[in-house]
This record gives sequence, C-alpha cells and structure tokens, in this order.
Amino acid sequence: RRLPFNVLCQTMASALVQLLGPTLLGRDGDVDTSSLDGKTIGLYFSAHWCGPCREFTPKLVEWYAEDLQSKGLEVVFVSSVRDEDAFKEYFAEMPWLALPYADRSRKEQLSKKFKVQGIPSFVLLKSSGEVITLDGRSAVSEDPTGANFPWLPEPFSLGDSFVGKDGDVPAASIAGKVKLLYFSAHWCPPCRGFTPQLAKAYATWKEKGMNVEVIFVSGDKDQSSFDEYYGEMPWIAVPFEDKRCKQWNKQFEVSGIPTVVILDTDNSVINKDGRGTIAGDFEGKTFPWHPPLIGDLENPSGIQDAPAIVALMETQTEQEQEQALSELRVLAEKYRCEEKKTGETKYVFFAAKTSGSTSGRVRQMTKQQSLPPAKHEHSLAVADGNTGWGCDGCSKSGDECKGRNRCTEGCDFDLCDDCLAESGKAIPSLPVKVVLLDLASQWFYEMSGDLTTKGVVDFLGEFEGGKLVKQEF
Repeated sequence: RRLPFNVLCQTMASALVQLLGPTLLGRDGDVDTSSLDGKTIGLYFSAHWCGPCREFTPKLVEWYAEDLQSKGLEVVFVSSVRDEDAFKEYFAEMPWLALPYADRSRKEQLSKKFKVQGIPSFVLLKSSGEVITLDGRSAVSEDPTGANFPWLPEPFSLGDSFVGKDGDVPAASIAGKVKLLYFSAHWCPPCRGFTPQLAKAYATWKEKGMNVEVIFVSGDKDQSSFDEYYGEMPWIAVPFEDKRCKQWNKQFEVSGIPTVVILDTDNSVINKDGRGTIAGDFEGKTFPWHPPLIGDLENPSGIQDAPAIVALMETQTEQEQEQALSELRVLAEKYRCEEKKTGETKYVFFAAKTSGSTSGRVRQMTKQQSLPPAKHEHSLAVADGNTGWGCDGCSKSGDECKGRNRCTEGCDFDLCDDCLAESGKAIPSLPVKVVLLDLASQWFYEMSGDLTTKGVVDFLGEFEGGKLVKQEF
C-alpha cells in the first residue's frame, strides 16, 4: 500500500535530518534541515587551502546563483578546513548552506559514507538521501545551466550493436548472457599484461560452453590504436568514440584501468570490481563471479569502501586457514545480507593466505612481523628497470630497488633482487592476526586472541562503542 503524501514527505525529511543533523548553518543563522524537502542536495566537500577548490568554488557560486538554485538545487558546504576561523572566512564566499563546523564527527561520517578521497568533491543526492552521483562536479561542470537537472543517471542500455571480428554484432544476440565490460586501453601497461590472460581464459570459457561474453570498452586515444589493440582480442567491442564508452565509464564509476564490470543476464550488476575476482579464477569455477564474502588481500578492491576486517594467515596450513575462514565467513555473510537490505556497506572482509605485496604492506602499516614474499607461480626473468614499476614483495618503487625481475608469463608481477632472494623461504608458523583497517581515518585496531566468530563480534562491538585503542599507520 502506498504511503500518504504527507507521511512520505516526513520520511524523506527525516532521512536528511539523520544524514545532516537537525539544523544547518545559513547566511542569516540556523536553517532547519527539514526545509530541504523536495530539493536536490549537493554536498560540497571543500577547503580554502585547496587550490582546485579555490578554482571551482567561484564557478559553482556563479552557476548556483544564475540557474541552479532556481531549478531546485541546494548546496551544503562540508568543510575540510583546519579551524573555525578559516571555515568562517571561506563560507563567507558562499551563498548556500553549511554543515556546522563543530560537527566534525558528522563530517567524517559523510566523507566515509560517500567515499570522498579528495577535494573538491560534489555529491548529488535526492531529498530522500539517495545518491544521484558521487561525481556531481563533472555533472555541473558539463551542464552549468542545468539543462539536464537534476542529472539523474541514464538507465543502462546495451545499445543496438557492437564491433565483431566478422562485422557488426547485434546487441540482441548477447542479451541473455553474462557480460564482462572490459575497460582497457593499448597505452596502459597493466592492461597489456592482463589482456592476453583474459583472452586465454575467454577461450577456455567458450570451450566449456559458458554463457558469457566480453565487451571491450576502449580508452584508446585514436582509431589506429583502437584497431591495433582490438586486433589482439577475440571478443566484441563498443565502436571507437561511441557515446557508450563515456556513458558506461560514468555509470560504473570507472576510476582506473584495466577494470572489469560483470553484468548478469538481466544487465544488473554482479561485480563492479570483477578484475580481481576473475584473475583469481580464470578457469571460471566461481562463474558468474559474485564478489567473494572474504576478499583476497592481494586483490584488495573495495577495501576503502568501509572499515576492513583483515585476517593475516599467511603461515597457516590450508586446513588451519579454512577453519579460521569458516569462523569469519559467518559474520561476512551476515553483513552481506544487511548490505543487500540497506544498500550500505558496514564492513568489508579480507584474508591474506599467501605472503605478497599487499599483505606485506598491511603488516608494515600495522606493525606486525614481516614475512618474505611467497614464490611466484611462474618463472621470473631480469627485465628493464628504467620504466615505472614497483616491487610486489616490498612495495618499494622501482627507483628505490636494485634489479627488476618480471614474470615471464605476462603477469603484472615484479620482484627486486633482494625480494627475489628471499621469496619462498620457509618461515615459522605464526598465529592468525586480525586487524581492523579504517583507511579513511588512517587508523587501525588490533584484535587480541584467536580468530573465532564470537571473538570478532566482541571486537567489533568494542570498536563501535569506542572502547578500542586506535593506532596510527
């Protein structure tokens, strides 16, 4: 049954109050947050000390005053300045509302919720609190008069056709398949390393009769580069400079390449970070590659989305690892179910089962005992160390390392001479260590005792209650 209109309005208003607090700061004093009902909200994360912010703010002021305010946009300044005097000085340049400077805890909550990694950031919301886009800055910059206000995302469409090896391929021919949108470009070294691996896996999938298709979404700079790179691929592609390339990059918030977005047969998203999942299962055993409940720390996609519970278990036997993971899996499944209901990720879970660059970095950050890197699955050969690279053992950049040894089978994997000498060495068994990484705040928390479901429940309860000792990376 539908809610009465007045009840619906109250529900939407209460969602904003819960998000932003009961009152905001206006030009002439406090403003009730509930007064924003019916408007599109732009949360403007900014600071006076930030050069790009100082460039963007006057433009946003102009666009707001001339067109966007009258069309129903209300901006709320969420300050990243260092003190209240600087806040007042910067806010004086703005004609909109602001989150009170004193409410720093809410500012941190908003930054985490909307994954703000840098400023200026402009997050657009419906008055219900539902996200329109996390990249509102691009939306308003490309349409400053608000012709397409409120910039609602276009529904995903496959379009009419694709480029194939023997001519155009109708989109209808792949409508009932799982689709891998492969965002890649010839100029990108990691892409050139991943493409032959994906092509080999694709051949395996086809031999097995798996109901899957890969679609190349190009980031190449010209047609000739596209043609040369696509010549190495056995699947279909979006034509070069087709509008779908730009649209899909925005829709799936692609921030780097190579990226693989996995869509189900009905085009719903299975996994927006499919590259790591597929890289761990080229044979397709876990097809259609739903995100794992507990991610592999060496493919840490999504680790910044929420506080991360990380189990370091590199020295345990497979049986011991599985026992520990079974205890953690109970909680991971619980929070995955909650995420499906609320749409919000409260915690993410990762495990380090082998010693690698990411687990080594986490051990260093959290002051744990360091381990030698595990032996790589393929042979390594001396390679040119002049181009940009980093060691997958010690995480140092190439210019800090002596010697470069690269995978001969096309993996994007390098070890410096020192790490190569240490790789695969036997190490004594260490107990499983659980740490909670709060990357947004640059803190970590260390759990004492064995990894058990109850132990982690108690640990998270103390974290949420503010009872744990936080430590700086």
